[in-house]
Formats: sequence, structure tokens, C-alpha cells
Amino acid sequence: MTRRFRLTHLDDDGRPTMVDVSEKDRTLRRAEAEGWVLLDEAVCASLDSEGTGRKGNVLRVAELAGIMAVKRTPDLIPLCHGIRIDSVSVACDLLREERRIRIRCSVTARDVTGVEMEALTGVSVAALTVYDMCKAASKAMTIEGVRLVMKSGGKSGTYRAAGVDDHENS
Repeated sequence: MTRRFRLTHLDDDGRPTMVDVSEKDRTLRRAEAEGWVLLDEAVCASLDSEGTGRKGNVLRVAELAGIMAVKRTPDLIPLCHGIRIDSVSVACDLLREERRIRIRCSVTARDVTGVEMEALTGVSVAALTVYDMCKAASKAMTIEGVRLVMKSGGKSGTYRAAGVDDHENS
């Protein structure tokens, strides 16, 4: 038998609603997400070992874009609560031999709702920034594997994606 979950952002009539968090306690919430930008040879050739290309350091600009996106998540995701973010880190690592960039985003807040959407938004916008900055070299890049890696805090407790080790989440 398949268990059916009620979608919390829809009311009984199927209309969109913002979840009522007024009775929830503030607790420490943390989320980590990751994603990948697959590069072709032209993009790899256009970047030096530090990730700098014709338009500047692609990796550092993407990291900054990811941080900025985390802070704007409620403006992008219609039913996402605005929360006070305590910390954000975004890391973009060029894996030249694999012809890809790994993007990781970690978000922490002490609030009444989680930060999963913020972490996923940070990764997504960082990946889009890489694409934007490198598209002159080639448009044959692919963004893939954007996923929640870990979340902790709140009523639902801790989640860790399958196949993720603790040492990968730092």
C-alpha cells in the first residue's frame, strides 16, 4: 500500500496557501545542497586552473551569485517563507579532468522553518551563473544533479541523501 502525503502548500480545495508557522518554535536549521555543471572541451580550455576566463573568475562570481540568491529565495519561490539567514557558504570547484564543476551550498538559520529551498536555490543560481559566464566559449554545458544532500532541525529531523558521507558535507 502506498502512503499518500498531503501537500502542505495546498488547502483542502487545492488552492495554494502559505504554511502556517506561527506556532512553531525557533530551532537551529541547516541544509546542504549540491549540483554539477558539465563542461565541454571548449569551456575547459577557456578556464585556467583557478576558474578564471575571459569574463573574470567564473567560480568566485558564481559563489557570490549563489549567496545572493539564498537571500532572495522567497522572492523566487512563491510560497517560501522569508527567514533570517545566519550563514551561507557556496563553493564551486573545477574538476578539470572530469570536465565539470561541483557546486555546494550550505545554509544555517535559527528560525521556525527550514532552509532547504535556500540551499537548493543557491546551487541553482550559481550553476546558472557559470553557464552565463561561459556560454561564449560553448553553449553545450549541462546543469544536473541539483539535490538536497542534508538537512537538520525542525519537526522532521535529520535527512541525509543516500550515498553521502559525513566528510563530503563540510
